[in-house]
Amino acid sequence: MDWLVQMFGEAQQRLFEGVVQPFLFHFGMANLLEDGYTATGWLLVGLLQIAVMVAVIVPLQRWRPAEPVVDRQAIRVDILYTLIHRLGLFRLALFFTIDPLWDSLMGQLHVWGLPGFHLDDIWPGVTDNAWVSLLMYLVVFDLVEYWIHRGQHGFTWWWKLHAVHHSQRQMTVWSDNRNHLLDDVIHDAIIVLVAQLIGVAPGQFVAIVALTQLSESFQHANVRIWFGQLGERLWISPRFHRRHHAIGIGHEPMAPVRNKKVHGNNFGVLLPWWDMLFGTANFDLRYDPTGIRDQVQANAKGQLRDYGRGFWAQQWLAVLRLMGRA
Repeated sequence: MDWLVQMFGEAQQRLFEGVVQPFLFHFGMANLLEDGYTATGWLLVGLLQIAVMVAVIVPLQRWRPAEPVVDRQAIRVDILYTLIHRLGLFRLALFFTIDPLWDSLMGQLHVWGLPGFHLDDIWPGVTDNAWVSLLMYLVVFDLVEYWIHRGQHGFTWWWKLHAVHHSQRQMTVWSDNRNHLLDDVIHDAIIVLVAQLIGVAPGQFVAIVALTQLSESFQHANVRIWFGQLGERLWISPRFHRRHHAIGIGHEPMAPVRNKKVHGNNFGVLLPWWDMLFGTANFDLRYDPTGIRDQVQANAKGQLRDYGRGFWAQQWLAVLRLMGRA
């Protein structure tokens, strides 16, 4: 762990000194050097993720595709979402909005007497083993992610935003970040708050987010891959997550037929354990078409719902849905 942290730190320092710091000085933003250094870490993580996606997962999609590629425009839009998120543009906005609010709130709570807390302190000796500590925090964050995902499908207003993600009918490695920006703000605000409450170290938080994002990219890939009877119950595979996106499985909160599958399944982010524990797991070995029911099933007026083709259209139509105007 120390070796990995050192390697990453050296690369972050070189990228900061060679690119980010000169940029900040040139545009008169030297007062943001500390934030810039933090942002450089996220930029480096994103660059490494994109390198793995291009070098490993994209070739897998060509080798064993789950379906033919028929809509390259939709994939190009997903690539734009990926670049916005993985290269730190979205997180940079959070640095100046959400993160300071949580820091101020937690600081005030500590002034009022809220004791500092670190989750790994409840298990004596864990703090001496960075890998065990990291796994503890990863499991806790994954449980939180599961319930956030349930909320995105269970609350009608939240689904109107989250539907942007599910409206992709040509899933690929680039589809994970296809989300409404407000949906991402809500999600990240919850995750940052939990990180503050359980006392995860900044380096561990970065590692957990990086691992989670890269795994999610693989889960969304257009690949006909599953992990076998045992593996499927240890880590979420592209087959497991594709079932969550399948048309007619019922991830929509207002589906016409009331049964367990229609209420949705396979909400897990990394570990299928929570779906197994809470009765939402579906291990059917199938690779169904993906999308939302009302994209292919007309309403009483014979109309199909439009979720938009481009980035801004998708963002705006979600706002109109939220307002009850689309």
